[in-house]
Amino acid sequence: MSGVIQILAAEQAQATILRREPPDEVGNTPQINQRILELFGESLTPEEVVAKIISEVRAEGDAALEKYSKLLDGASLTAFKVDSDEIGEAYTTAPDDLIESLKTSAERIRSFHEQQPLGPWMNWNDEGGLGQMVRPLERVGLYVPGGTAPLASSLLMTAVPARVAGVEEIIVATPPGPDGRVNGTILAAAHIAGVDAVYQVGGVQAIAAMAYGTASIPKVDKILGPGNLFVVLAKRQVYGVVDIDLLPGPTETVVIADDSARPDLVAADLLAQAEHDPLASAILITTSPGLAEKVCLEVEDRVASLDRSDIIRASLHGSGGIVLTDTVEHALQMANDYAPEHLCLLVRDPWSFLGKVKHAGGVFVGEHSSEALGDYVTGPSHVMPTGGTARFSSPINLRDFTKVISVFGVNKRAHDSLAASAITLAEAEGLTAHAAAIRARQNPTPNGGKIDA
Repeated sequence: MSGVIQILAAEQAQATILRREPPDEVGNTPQINQRILELFGESLTPEEVVAKIISEVRAEGDAALEKYSKLLDGASLTAFKVDSDEIGEAYTTAPDDLIESLKTSAERIRSFHEQQPLGPWMNWNDEGGLGQMVRPLERVGLYVPGGTAPLASSLLMTAVPARVAGVEEIIVATPPGPDGRVNGTILAAAHIAGVDAVYQVGGVQAIAAMAYGTASIPKVDKILGPGNLFVVLAKRQVYGVVDIDLLPGPTETVVIADDSARPDLVAADLLAQAEHDPLASAILITTSPGLAEKVCLEVEDRVASLDRSDIIRASLHGSGGIVLTDTVEHALQMANDYAPEHLCLLVRDPWSFLGKVKHAGGVFVGEHSSEALGDYVTGPSHVMPTGGTARFSSPINLRDFTKVISVFGVNKRAHDSLAASAITLAEAEGLTAHAAAIRARQNPTPNGGKIDA
């Protein structure tokens, strides 16, 4: 058996790799705690670090952004908005094949989201009119991770749906490198997506700036996009001041496969997921012991040749694995309990099992629908719920960039027919002024209640 990835029985897996932890405990390692001590000179929890930075950004604005950009990103900055000429230069100097690929991705994302129904509705009858208006948000802030894997694709996966939804102003915050400059591919993607501004600020300070506003960075209505543990905790702490999309943790994929699956493709999918992050979760659930053994060998053969082999090994050792089960139906039950971000169906007649999926961020049906392809050019946004939150939340879609306004338009006939019930409920709650406001419309005073001069 491979030393890179382990094979587990279903019961073992449910007690280990398929067991969920609270999202604020995922990623809080001794190494992180030591780094906090080195940077801040005291032992703080990640939540305390986040609260400290948010408080300083609220109080000190751009001065706090300068401080934490230097401390955390190693960048000495006095201005945070990326000049439009720099964005244009990144676009014009990027390789042609990269620009065409970014454009293909943007167009596929746009085309997919243009199909999503969002329309308002009004129901007119003899009682008047009731309905809903749908309005786009005015200004949204998108967080785009940088670091060793600058996710230009995540910018497209959030900015393009925002544009389709009709958002008036889109700003992007992304960390600079030590040279104080933003990754060129991210800037080229920003140009293609047509965002209104890019700010070279990352981490908690970026989330705080977009939530509360500073002299340089405007306050937004909603913050969207993935990030590390500290970004996720920051989004949670500012929720209520602004809206947020998700609290995305480490990425995760469950592959369900039977003996018809190709071992090389299964292994490739697991390795692709594992290279994201040492905390990423790549899990195979299979009915075939033979496939399990072959996938182990494929993983072992391939991992050493990959650029991020150390990350892959850490991911597969800590959070990955192969789970043996008797039936595809049982595999689906385990997957539904786990509620993964990505669920890949590499089984015979995969479409016949789609209706049994209850909880997943996205379902990848058949061997050609690779999750890796979906990360870039298939069309649906790759920003999806993680950590089991697919039980109650959805991938980024147009509804994330809109709000619903209810319309109450009842006439006198409807008011009079409903008044008695409303008065009874108001009085049961002790809200007598509510009852009086309703009665006033039942029994209007002479002259409409107006006071004669």
